[in-house]
Amino acid sequence: MRIALLGYGKMGKVIEQIALQRGHTIVLKVDENTTTYDITLADIAIDFSIPSAAVANISDCLINGIPVISGTTGWLKDFEAIVGLCKNKNGAFIYASNFSLGVNIFFELNKNLAKMTKNLSQYNVSIEEIHHTQKLDAPSGTAITLAEGIIENSNYKSWKLNTNVNAEEIPIEAKRVENIPGTHSVNYESKVDAIKITHTAHNREGFALGAVIAAEWLQNKTGVFTMNDVLNIG
Repeated sequence: MRIALLGYGKMGKVIEQIALQRGHTIVLKVDENTTTYDITLADIAIDFSIPSAAVANISDCLINGIPVISGTTGWLKDFEAIVGLCKNKNGAFIYASNFSLGVNIFFELNKNLAKMTKNLSQYNVSIEEIHHTQKLDAPSGTAITLAEGIIENSNYKSWKLNTNVNAEEIPIEAKRVENIPGTHSVNYESKVDAIKITHTAHNREGFALGAVIAAEWLQNKTGVFTMNDVLNIG
């Protein structure tokens, strides 16, 4: 595949390495200093940019008939508009808050744990996420996905970014620490015991590999997909 990298920061550079190892070619590297480029040079685009650029990047791809996957978080207020554009252009799009294969398995474990504890009111749920200090949005998209998975399968109604919550809200604590690729924990706490599931990323390679695998899978398809489709889980 000829791949366009929309966002050429730390993640973009790791994606480049993984893509080259898997026999692909990088034809575009777009960053904040890029003024013009021709997206049609690529067979597919991988967007790991910033929230303020993601919508324009994804839209440009879909308008020009280029399949695109995005791992940028913090722009989802425009998600339905992008879905509509993708359908209108008969395009192909995958968004994931986290492309790590392990994290997507973790998402399914999280949903199942929520189902099993739905009627056990003695357990209070909380989420903690820890990321590097360069991460711009909080809570992380992964933490939000975890919260949404719990809400879909329990009696919780919403989440909140602090610990001052009511009984129907899931508190999310976001921490920023140097050189932490990403750690997410879901905690079920009662007076007598605690249940905790955690995913710890050791480096960015897991995110990059999942993104490239998703790009490979998306070739020659049309529609809006998720990593559950790519991995055939859930």
